Amino acid sequence: MQNIILTHQEIEHKTKRIAYQIYETFANESELVIAGISNSGFVFAQKLANQLEQISDIKVNICEVKINKQNPSDDIITSLSSEDYSGKNLVLVDDVLNSGATLIYAIKHFLNVPLSKFKTAVLIDRNHKKYPVKADFKGLSLSTSLQEHVQVIFEENNSYVYLS
Repeated sequence: MQNIILTHQEIEHKTKRIAYQIYETFANESELVIAGISNSGFVFAQKLANQLEQISDIKVNICEVKINKQNPSDDIITSLSSEDYSGKNLVLVDDVLNSGATLIYAIKHFLNVPLSKFKTAVLIDRNHKKYPVKADFKGLSLSTSLQEHVQVIFEENNSYVYLS
């Protein structure tokens, strides 16, 4: 049984709103790194980067963050070298913030390099955190039971989020 909680159009609206919030936060900056956690988080990061490029003149660099979600303490691999984001502004992006484990280990990775400003963005915040981590920018806050599962599907013209 699937309950659609965000349609394609709603995801587009939320992506645009978050992009504007990010732009407001970094309006005085010339460069920004958008780092998306592999798979759906990276797709969401690309969508945010595209919106930012349409609404601002900030130079956006996209970075893919590969993390083992079953064992987030394993080594994390990024598509940009640490020199590419050192001293820069960075927004770490994921699709769903559930327990906070993935996000907090990814944050820890980026804290090994000095950053100018560091923020987090998620499409869905589940409010079931085991770790003290928050999303600075979020599309939807959702209180669900621990047995429920939120899935984000990104397709060309039919993206959606469902609860099962």
